[in-house]
Amino acid sequence: MLPRFIQACRRESVDRTPVWFMRQAGRYMPQYRKIRASHSILDICKTPRLAAEVTQQPVDALDVDAAIIFADLLLPLEPMGLKLEFVQGNGPKIANPVRSSADVARLAATNAADLGYVAETVSLVKKNLSDRVPIIGFVGAPFTLASYMIEGGGSRNYAAAKYLMWSEPAAWQGLMEKIVQVITPYAASQVLNGADAIQIFDSWAGALAPDDYERHVLPYSEMLIRQIQSTSVPVIHFGTGNGAFLELFHSAGGNVLGLDWRVRLDEAWGRIGEETPVQGNLDPLALLAPLPELRRKVEDVLSRAAGRPGHIFNLGHGIVPQTPVDNVKAVVQMVRDYRPANAA
Repeated sequence: MLPRFIQACRRESVDRTPVWFMRQAGRYMPQYRKIRASHSILDICKTPRLAAEVTQQPVDALDVDAAIIFADLLLPLEPMGLKLEFVQGNGPKIANPVRSSADVARLAATNAADLGYVAETVSLVKKNLSDRVPIIGFVGAPFTLASYMIEGGGSRNYAAAKYLMWSEPAAWQGLMEKIVQVITPYAASQVLNGADAIQIFDSWAGALAPDDYERHVLPYSEMLIRQIQSTSVPVIHFGTGNGAFLELFHSAGGNVLGLDWRVRLDEAWGRIGEETPVQGNLDPLALLAPLPELRRKVEDVLSRAAGRPGHIFNLGHGIVPQTPVDNVKAVVQMVRDYRPANAA
């Protein structure tokens, strides 16, 4: 029998709702902090033994239904020719951001093999877990990666990215096409080495107006999703802040639509159609709430799913660093114990 996570991705009936968490491997876990004390983020990502260990930590600690590979969305930027570093307290920084058509022209699009260390991590996790749970690989969506590349790091208003998108449409097109060229084989290599599904993170999609998403982003997300789906594993398409254009976001494709916490799950499902499986969508900050309130919020999400096939319980974004591990464990048990009102 297929694992319940994969069954849910295929909208098949399951014995109980599968559960995993975005950023389930990371800073909130003492085991991770111990490793991080002597290794940079990039060191961990580029050392398959360490990345595999961090990937497996939440599987052992939380008893979740899937493992997601520990990596970073921005790793593909290095083989494209950008200088990436993580600054303590400030996150990722790119020393040579993309600001013009000349910058786009200089980007390489044929060096995806340089990311082989991630494929090696997938292979090692596959071996170590011995099919205990499915493995989720992941990549950044074209818009989110392009925004980082242009802004040079995080941003509050994405002014530089939007300016390039509007003022130099040919450069924008070239940039998005190069990103797809790199991400497609990168995702395929993860599948080849044992990933059972791929999640695409469009973490910054909510910064866009619906018309800009439709014109400048959707074609490239659609292209990437279609090419990854040719590997025959489920693709989870996730974005934050996209409730205003959820139907457009859904039209880009994917086997599963990831929902953030700003939309009610049942209403979102109604808008896109119940034939599409959904993943989500507890507010990540709810994990900081007292247990009675946390339980209320977990059961609200589950009640909106109403036991229908095709629901994967997750957060509406990633776990925040100050989250108590015991609260995450409690949510797993709450999902395990929940029985919908219409259950026999």
